[in-house]
Amino acid sequence: MSKGLLFFCCSCCILLLTVINLSIGPIINRKLSTRTISVDGSHSTSSSSWGTLNCAILSDGYDEYKKGTVDDATKKYSYEFQINECKRKKAMHDMEYTSFIFDIVIGFVCGLLGLLHLFDLKKDFVSTTGLIGLGCGVVGFVLTFVYVIFNGIVYTNYYDSSIYKRDGDGAFAELKGEKYECFYFDENGNSHSIIAKYSDLGKKQYNYNKDLEDSYEKDEVAGCTYSNPNACYSNDGFITGKMTNTIDATKGECKYLYLPSSYLINGVTNKDKADRFLTTLILGLFVCLANIGLALFGFLLFRTPGDF
Repeated sequence: MSKGLLFFCCSCCILLLTVINLSIGPIINRKLSTRTISVDGSHSTSSSSWGTLNCAILSDGYDEYKKGTVDDATKKYSYEFQINECKRKKAMHDMEYTSFIFDIVIGFVCGLLGLLHLFDLKKDFVSTTGLIGLGCGVVGFVLTFVYVIFNGIVYTNYYDSSIYKRDGDGAFAELKGEKYECFYFDENGNSHSIIAKYSDLGKKQYNYNKDLEDSYEKDEVAGCTYSNPNACYSNDGFITGKMTNTIDATKGECKYLYLPSSYLINGVTNKDKADRFLTTLILGLFVCLANIGLALFGFLLFRTPGDF
C-alpha cells in the first residue's frame, strides 16, 4: 500500500470517527446536567452549560476562607475538590468542541488533498500536502489527546446527580461484628466517595432493573433498608448498632443494609451518559492514532513526494 493511500486512509479515519463522536458527544449533544457547585453559602456556580461555569468565584471564595480556621477534610473535599471539578468540567467542554471541530476540518482537508493526488491531480503539490498533513496531524493529536485526558478524568471522578452507590443487589453496607461496614467509604469528610460517578452509571443498579425491583418484595431486603447512607462518611465508614428486620423480626438481624425502594431508578438515561463518555473516549484514542499516522505519512510524503 502506497504512502499516499495510507495518508488518505488516515484522513478518512479521522473524519469518520470524529463525525461519530460529534453525534454522541455528551456535551455537544446536551446529555449532561450541571449540579450547583459551591464552597460556601455565598460562593457558588451553576449553569445550563459547563462552558460558562464560574470557577474564579469558587477560587476567590476559597482564598477568603483559608484565612480562617478550616480543617483539612473540608479544604480537600468541600473546597479543592469542587474547584477542580469546575475547572475540569469546563476544560472538557471547551476541548470537546475544539478537538471535534479541528479534527473534522483536518480529516476533510487532508482527505480531499489525498483524493486529488490519488487521481493524479496536482501531483506537483504532493510535497506541500505532506507538510500540511504533518502539521495537521500534530495539532490534531495534541487537541484530541488533551480531550481524551479530560474526558477520562471527569468520567472517573465526577458526577452531576447525587445517586448513592450500591451494589447490584441494592446494598451499601454489610454487618461486621457489632456494626455495618460501608462498601464505598474512603475517609471521613469525603462525601463524594459514596456518590456514583459517570463511570458507574452504566451498571444495572443505576438504571431500570426489573430483577432489582422484584427483590424489594422480599422481607430480607424490604425489612433491612436504611435511609441515611450519609452516615458512612462521617463515622469512619461504619454505621453503629445492629438492625433487626423491620418487617419480620423472626428473620433476625440484617446482614446487609439496602437503600430504600424510593432510590430505585426507572429510566436508562444514566447508562446513556456512561456509554457516551466511554465511546467518545475510546474513539478519541483511535483518532489520536490516526493523527499520528497522518503526521507520519505526511512527513514521508514531504521528504519523498515521488512515492505517493
